[in-house]
Amino acid sequence: MSLPVSIDHIARQIEDGNVVPYLGPGMLALCDDVRVPTTSGALAQIMTARVAVPHKIRNRLTQAAQFIENFKHRKTVVSLMNEAFGATPVPSALHRALAASGAGLYVDCWYDDTFATALADARPAGQWAQVQGLSQAEHFGQWFGAYDAAGAPLEDVPAAGALLYKPIGSHAPAGNYLVSDSDYVEVLTEIDIQTPIPPAVQTWRSGRSFLFLGCRFDDQLARSFARQIMKRSSATHWAVLPDEPTRMEARFLAEQQITRIAMPLATFAGELVSALQPALAA
Repeated sequence: MSLPVSIDHIARQIEDGNVVPYLGPGMLALCDDVRVPTTSGALAQIMTARVAVPHKIRNRLTQAAQFIENFKHRKTVVSLMNEAFGATPVPSALHRALAASGAGLYVDCWYDDTFATALADARPAGQWAQVQGLSQAEHFGQWFGAYDAAGAPLEDVPAAGALLYKPIGSHAPAGNYLVSDSDYVEVLTEIDIQTPIPPAVQTWRSGRSFLFLGCRFDDQLARSFARQIMKRSSATHWAVLPDEPTRMEARFLAEQQITRIAMPLATFAGELVSALQPALAA
C-alpha cells in the first residue's frame, strides 16, 4: 500500500543520521552516460556474449556465472565483471546530495563505483571507508573486506566516519563479486545468523530507518539480503516504487513495515535533493 509521505521529514531524518539510504541498480537511471549494465539480465547478456553458455541459462545471471566459473575458471568470471563495470557513471544530483548528507551508513547493492565516487567527491579521505562482501571461492572463511577511501585494505572497519557497505561486492578497489550460484549459496547459508554482515553495519542499523532507492523486491535474493541487512532496525522504512508491486513484493513490504512511495524515482530524487540542499548549504 502506498501512503502519503513527507519528503521534508525524510530529509530531516537523513540529516540527523537516522536513515540508512539503501541503493539499488535503478539509481543508475538518474545518471548520464551510463556505460555499465543496470540489470541482472543485461549483465548476464554481456557475460554470455563473451563466453558461450547453454541457451536456457543465457539470461540467468547467477546460473550463467556459475557455468563460466565451473568450465572457464573463477578468474574468467572476475575478468568479465571487471570489464562490465570498468566505466564509472557520473554521479547524479541525488548520489551527491546523499553522499554529502548526515547519513552515517549507506548500503549499495550493485557492482558499480558510482556512489563511492560521490563519497570521494563529498568527503575528505579520512572521513569515509567501505566494506564489501567477499566470495568464498576467493576468500574462504573471510566474509567481508574493508578499504579506506584510497582503496587500501584495512584490518578493521573504522568506528568513525561514513561507511559504504557493498554486500554483493564492487568493481573497485579489488574486484570483489558475489555473482555465481555458489557465491550466494555460501552467504545465504550463514546470513540468518548474520555472520556475513559486518559488525559495524549491525551496530549502525540498530534502531534506524531504511530508505530504499532504485530497488525492486521481486527476486528472492533481493528480499533475503534486504531482510537480513535491516534486521533489528526501526519499524519505519520507505521504498520508492513507482510500479505496482508484485504479490511477493507487497507481502515483503508489509512484513518489513516498509511504506511504499508510489512516485517515479526521478521525481522523488528532485524533491529530496531540494529538501536536503538547505541543510547542505548551512
